[in-house]
Amino acid sequence: MKSLSRSLLLALALTTGAWVPVQAQTFEQSVAAYERKDYRTAFTGYKKLAEQGDSGAQFKLGQMYADGQGVPKDAKQATVWYHKAAKQGFALAQYNLGVMYDNGEGVAKDYQKAVAWYLKAAEQGHADAQFNLGNMYGNGQGVPRDEQQAVVWFRKAAEQEQALAQFSLGLMYRIGQGVPRDEQQAVGWFRKAAERGRADAQYNLAHLCHFSAPFRQNRP
Repeated sequence: MKSLSRSLLLALALTTGAWVPVQAQTFEQSVAAYERKDYRTAFTGYKKLAEQGDSGAQFKLGQMYADGQGVPKDAKQATVWYHKAAKQGFALAQYNLGVMYDNGEGVAKDYQKAVAWYLKAAEQGHADAQFNLGNMYGNGQGVPRDEQQAVVWFRKAAEQEQALAQFSLGLMYRIGQGVPRDEQQAVGWFRKAAERGRADAQYNLAHLCHFSAPFRQNRP
């Protein structure tokens, strides 16, 4: 009879949420633990959920491995979990995976794979991925150099207030790369980037100097 009573109490506790073991930790509870910097508890909760296929938890697990939070820093493991989330269409994971391939962190540097993952995130509206994709086209990394495509992706990011994309688009108009030279457009985009604190945009806005090499290796 005692055994039956304990079983009933356990079932009731699980149903009402009165008792939540670490193994049954919800995503929200893991987020709360992360926000109060209880990284070990957060990691345990995320890992359980990630192993069950939760893409958000897979992303967070990758992030914690990348930053060494609650676990030793491990770029390879970060890549493993980003990949799992990215394959499920999680845009932030797709972007981060693109960065890993772009920089050769946790994986061999591979610009083609970086482009492929940036593209997936960019198509979902991720502004930094759109900028990085434009940069890849501008530099001919992982894709043939194509200044017009660079402008397309810079513009998409710039319209989402991504300051580095706004600055880059200003340069394209100032020099006439991928678009007809247009000083008014250049001033307009430099001004937007300057208002967001870009010192290089502020300088260009003031002097409208000619940059012979607008494409840099900057990454957000």
